[in-house]
Amino acid sequence: MKKELICVNCPVGCHLVVEIEDGTVLSVHGNRCPKGEAYGRQECIQPMRYLTTTVRIHGAIHRVLPVISEKEIPLELMSSAMEEVRNVEVQAPVHEGDVVLENLAGTGVKLIASRSM
Repeated sequence: MKKELICVNCPVGCHLVVEIEDGTVLSVHGNRCPKGEAYGRQECIQPMRYLTTTVRIHGAIHRVLPVISEKEIPLELMSSAMEEVRNVEVQAPVHEGDVVLENLAGTGVKLIASRSM
């Protein structure tokens, strides 16, 4: 099976062709750098994404606080991660980099504040 992707690791946007057989990547073509090959392999086996969203905050000038996962999490866990995040509420003051949630969707990845408020 062949899968066509556009690499998102840099502004070049290489057009990748990834050959997959029985859940194993056989080859990646079209990449101009090693990052493109790594991206193609990862995206076809287990896609990963950063989660960027907001949580409710009390006692601040705004009603929501922007947050981001400290690392990428599996794309398949994004819905369950968002279910957890919908229930999170924090109290001001919060500083950029503060941990808002310790174990996002059971991944061991922290959800951190991306702004002080």
